[in-house]
Amino acid sequence: MTSTESSAGNNVPAMSESVFSRVVVGVDGSEASFEACRQAARLADPSAPIEVVSVVHLAEAARAGFEAARIADELALEAEVALEEAVRILGERAEGRSVDGYVMASLLGEIERVDASVVVVGSHGHRRAIEILIGGVAGELLHRAPCSVLVARPVTDPEGFPRSIVVGIDGSSAADSALAAAEQLARRLEVPLRVVTALQGKNVDLAHVHLRTPFVEVVDAHPVEALVTASLATDIVVVGSRGLHGLAALGSVSERVAHQAKCSVLVVRTNHP
Repeated sequence: MTSTESSAGNNVPAMSESVFSRVVVGVDGSEASFEACRQAARLADPSAPIEVVSVVHLAEAARAGFEAARIADELALEAEVALEEAVRILGERAEGRSVDGYVMASLLGEIERVDASVVVVGSHGHRRAIEILIGGVAGELLHRAPCSVLVARPVTDPEGFPRSIVVGIDGSSAADSALAAAEQLARRLEVPLRVVTALQGKNVDLAHVHLRTPFVEVVDAHPVEALVTASLATDIVVVGSRGLHGLAALGSVSERVAHQAKCSVLVVRTNHP
């Protein structure tokens, strides 16, 4: 096994734009969603617009009969309060937007409307099988979002976030996109980047890996195991996505890492940016 830390100067083609050039953040008033705001504020490009979205399904209030108007007002007020706190965290470049509808459809609609390069959500700690089968927001976005997805988890040192970044690569085009995104982020934030290749992954192209970067740690382990272990000592793990959806995603490395990692996970879509 070789172990080397990379400082984002490798032989990887530059991406046409940053993953964090157009940011959407989903908030629901929970601490997890406000953590997503804090991390988005830190990771977004300096000039990037940030749209923070709170979804209110007012049709649910109609089921309350005589109480419908009151409950609708309460839901709208909760969304407004959540947006105000989110915008306070994100700063002047953030724009708050309350949307009436189902959560996932509404978020996907806003992502498409602003042509988001990344959507940021907090992790509520649901088991990944439950999120796929019955619909957690983070889990569904991992499978359905047309852009990159950051699943934000709490950090021990918010002021120092991120301390470092880890990226997993296997020689695939999806991994190349993840590496390019991780290098851009590490370079801009001036933090160490650790590049990991796990030999027990499917179709690992080690020759291509070494062509892309000489700074790689080659580990004789399954990629999920290697990256979850690496997540214990970093603040962001970056992985590429091959675009699997629904039940098929249960076996994907990116989906499993996103749910099992102990830190935030950025899943980079190969088609965006």
